[in-house]
Amino acid sequence: MDRAIGIIGGSGLYEMEGLTDVREVEVSTPFGAPSDALIEGRLGDRRLVFLPRHGRGHRFLPSEVPYRANVWALKSLGVEWVISISAVGSLQEGVAPGHICLPDQFLDRTWGRESTFFGDGIVGHVAMADPVCQALQQAVWETREAVGVPFHRGGTYVCIQGPQFSTRAESYWYRSIGARVIGMTNATEARLAREAELCYTTVALVTDYDCWHETEEEVSVEAVLEVLHRNVDTARRIVREAVGRIPAERSCPCAEAARYAVLTDPARVPAETRRRVELLFGRYLTSGEGEG
Repeated sequence: MDRAIGIIGGSGLYEMEGLTDVREVEVSTPFGAPSDALIEGRLGDRRLVFLPRHGRGHRFLPSEVPYRANVWALKSLGVEWVISISAVGSLQEGVAPGHICLPDQFLDRTWGRESTFFGDGIVGHVAMADPVCQALQQAVWETREAVGVPFHRGGTYVCIQGPQFSTRAESYWYRSIGARVIGMTNATEARLAREAELCYTTVALVTDYDCWHETEEEVSVEAVLEVLHRNVDTARRIVREAVGRIPAERSCPCAEAARYAVLTDPARVPAETRRRVELLFGRYLTSGEGEG
């Protein structure tokens, strides 16, 4: 199976010019069902795998998305790079609705989500100091002139629990600490992608100014959807332009992010747990590369 580029986002992203050999793939995972069937296709000589984060018809709340199953399913299909397309609110004046932000940090304000593949008899810790793959982000950044909309690189994405939007006090607070955008999903994805040794970057489609902006209407679902629908074509163009810029071989640290993460003695990992994480950590449970 050749290496693939994964795209997490809305259900219509795969409807792009030049995508061939399109097929739907059902994947069963040890962590339950993914959000939906995955869509495979080819763009030139690269294989792409698309996954609708909230399921077709937008069925899952941000806290209900089966993140572990989604990431496992992508990896099982040979995905090594993940571009996450997400709607966000802006926390800074200069990052306006319709703009694109490529954050490089996350502030995780969620709770109760399954945000690790470790547990149930296997302990591990991966580094998250730099949660975004710089090589992959660079490939996306290089599309800005071809795409023709304002891009902003860097900054912090505040990930809130949802499904409600922020209170005004929360929005002011996030602004006061210098955060750039706010959303409900990407910190969880980034954590799991790092454990799964996938390169991950966020393409944040700015839909509104959250509720801090005094001269704009407070955020509403209607306003978000209006801008988001306009941004769908922009997202497709970014993906189409980025694919050819993604290196064929990985030389970044993401590819071995879990190499020294496993602390549990492999002989003490329960058989059922070993089965569930074999795809992710199997080589570290047999080769002696993990510590412990």
